[in-house]
Amino acid sequence: MILYLHGFRSSPLSEKSQLLEKVMQERGEAHLLLSPALPASPKQAIDLCLKLIADTPKETLCVIGSSLGGYYATYLAETLGCRAVCINPSVYAPRDLSTQLEVRTQYYSEEPFIFTADYIKELSSLFIPQIQYPERFFLLASKQDELLDWQEMQARYKGAKQLIVNHEDHAFSGFAYYLPLILDFVFNP
Repeated sequence: MILYLHGFRSSPLSEKSQLLEKVMQERGEAHLLLSPALPASPKQAIDLCLKLIADTPKETLCVIGSSLGGYYATYLAETLGCRAVCINPSVYAPRDLSTQLEVRTQYYSEEPFIFTADYIKELSSLFIPQIQYPERFFLLASKQDELLDWQEMQARYKGAKQLIVNHEDHAFSGFAYYLPLILDFVFNP
């Protein structure tokens, strides 16, 4: 089972989510993908994830997260004992998102998106100080990420399978190229 977690202000309409859904349909495995719309509240986002995967054996679960979704994936993998693929993950989400405390809209829609100071506190409560099981992780990071520091990612996921590339942006626009490697990690532990 794959739980795909989108990034900050994103949604299941993101290119990565849509591509993953298409590939899983082509493989005849669409039933093995969950890609929820995450609420702005980190606590509510994690509660939703836990509800969605409550009956999933942890040894068959892999959480794929992009940016803030990678932060959540790290929390879930370390807490539940499942595996995770983190794509340009936010390593220090409370710090990184502390500048986003204003009303905005979501990407891919005109829906309002409100991120509050209370949500920074919620993010802080989800921080895993040190990854205990790096072998459960696959990091995809780009040296050209315009929002987050790839060196922080590399250090955070030391001991994990890592692919650090030179030419991707924060959104990892070349996601399709890396999808076979990701699915290999997901389905062939």
